[in-house]
Amino acid sequence: MTIRHHATDETLMRHAAGQLPAGPGRIVAVHLATCPACRERLAEFEAVGGALVESMEPVPMAPDAFAAAMRAIDAEPAARPVRADRAPAPAILPGGIPLPAPLRDCELGPWRWIGLGVRARAVKLPEDPQARLTLLRVGAGRKLPEHGHYGTEFTQVISGSFSDDFGRYGPGDLSEMDHEIEHQPIVDSDGECYCLAALEGSMRLSGFFGRLVQPFVRL
Repeated sequence: MTIRHHATDETLMRHAAGQLPAGPGRIVAVHLATCPACRERLAEFEAVGGALVESMEPVPMAPDAFAAAMRAIDAEPAARPVRADRAPAPAILPGGIPLPAPLRDCELGPWRWIGLGVRARAVKLPEDPQARLTLLRVGAGRKLPEHGHYGTEFTQVISGSFSDDFGRYGPGDLSEMDHEIEHQPIVDSDGECYCLAALEGSMRLSGFFGRLVQPFVRL
């Protein structure tokens, strides 16, 4: 696997600091699982963060700090029990494609239609069930609706490939598009494409068809 499109330094720094929302954070985790270059870069940011913490002057704790922490823990709502009927994420997607390991503790919703040759499946994260993370399955040669974003769009290619005005993205590649960009990804003609997508914000569809399906699109 040759990875040509990587996480930005800003994204890796936010990931190291735990500042990414749950959806984009999982996408970065999927990317890191297959990208040694980004893992090495992340380790550098984590080392810098650790050095900064060690260089900080210690601050005396209040006498009741421990008791206050215990009260805060006791006040937190109890974790919801895992449903007995919860369907575990399948290890294999249609076509024999392995589901990335960082997603295997998630719950996958049913496939649903969002356009010609385009299906989507919600990915529910145990740490944040409201996070908007979506698995896309797009047919060979199909175009996604032209769109922009309110916030940054993160797209990780799992299998297959697509192209837009900014390049070609294959397995392992991560695309980051900010709110200033409008694009229309087109899947290559040699096979369907599986991608994982999340937004810091929401999608803004363009054109007649885009406005028609906007109410049905959860991205």
